[in-house]
Amino acid sequence: MQITVLASGSTGNAYRISDGKTSLLLDAGIPIKAIQVGCQFKVTQIRGCFVSHAHNDHSKAAKELARLGMDIYTSQGTIDACKLTGHRIHAVKALEEITVGTFQVLPFDVEHDAPEPLGFLFTSIETGEKLLYFTDTYYIKYRFQGLTHIMAECNYDKDSLQRSVDAGYIPLELVPRLMKSHMSLEHFLDLLRANDLRKVRQIYLLHLSDNNSDEIRFKEEVQKLTGAEVYVC
Repeated sequence: MQITVLASGSTGNAYRISDGKTSLLLDAGIPIKAIQVGCQFKVTQIRGCFVSHAHNDHSKAAKELARLGMDIYTSQGTIDACKLTGHRIHAVKALEEITVGTFQVLPFDVEHDAPEPLGFLFTSIETGEKLLYFTDTYYIKYRFQGLTHIMAECNYDKDSLQRSVDAGYIPLELVPRLMKSHMSLEHFLDLLRANDLRKVRQIYLLHLSDNNSDEIRFKEEVQKLTGAEVYVC
């Protein structure tokens, strides 16, 4: 599995994956020109874009990608919230698998303050690899078997968050919203323990908070638990 990080964080998220036969975009939360540059101006070779939810840092370029001829796959809630229209827009439902190129894709529901947000499980028919992708959720209720790659939000940890509150970087009244809409290191480690990690080779930590995270600690904790290659994005 080839994974290219175009952008990650609160200012924008976009990722390209490929199994050697089919290329896909995961989220489109950066300007269309940045996506074109990140894809080496080969956007027409990408079979589709899967948008996790309607917030601008994940959906910003969806309309423009559709105008360029790219198929957009997302929930009806996201379609309505982003006012996406046209034959390139495809509504997908949680737990209803679809096939795009050489990928079987299983959307699943997540917990976030957006209309009908989704995570996705990508299984390559070509290589047999399984990629779990989710972002902007504090909890995943599902369990997965045979994962080889994980791309997951790991936004904050409790100690860093408390330091930010004490230093005045984040208002105390925003803390409940943060804890109910984003994945903490502690919850992510619990999720890893609950899943089958025997085949996991690479883990990408996405959407880290600038003020509420510790990149070195996050990487060390995940490596220690899993033994996988860990990348902080």
